[in-house]
Amino acid sequence: MKPAFDLSLYLVLDPGLCAGIGMVDTARRAVAGGATMVQLRDKTGGTAAMVETGRALKRALAGSGARLIVNDDVEAAVAIGADGLHIGQGDMAVAEARARIGKAMLLGLSVESPGLAAAVDPALVDYVGAGPVFATPTKQDHKRPVGFDGLAAQVAASPVPAVAIGGLKRQHISQAFAAGAQGIAVVSAICGQPDPQSAAQAMREGIDALSR
Repeated sequence: MKPAFDLSLYLVLDPGLCAGIGMVDTARRAVAGGATMVQLRDKTGGTAAMVETGRALKRALAGSGARLIVNDDVEAAVAIGADGLHIGQGDMAVAEARARIGKAMLLGLSVESPGLAAAVDPALVDYVGAGPVFATPTKQDHKRPVGFDGLAAQVAASPVPAVAIGGLKRQHISQAFAAGAQGIAVVSAICGQPDPQSAAQAMREGIDALSR
């Protein structure tokens, strides 16, 4: 059975930005501040390093309710026993990813257009990362930014929940949720901040204020 998940404050870990505090401690503090999902992304470290970090993250997040997602590396996701895997359009076929991780793990997919969002199979994919809303230096190969109107079009086309991605900060929370996203994915807004817990808490307060 798949774990329940909350996309509202989705932290994507970056090893470079997190170097000062470390990815594990950054994640632990961010979750204490209100992050609901943590994605381990490391394009240079290799599977063995991902597994080592991922297992440490799993221990750090145990009991918190936050979900641990692994970016792109299926072998690492399975070895870690992560809550889910997130892939991009060019990483591997969705059906292959689902077959390799099984039915009990979450699967997220990045989309960059309404067409790609509409093509998502909800029997295989649990959520989409929609965007990129803005350009971001943490992902050099991203597609052309789509803005909040483009985000809204992607969200409307998607048959599964969407988290907004791409250069987002605290000041963008209301626009991202107004576009229909169920969450906001952030990197530098938390990673690399002097106090990840306070940074996450400020974003959590902004998100929670929308439902009052």
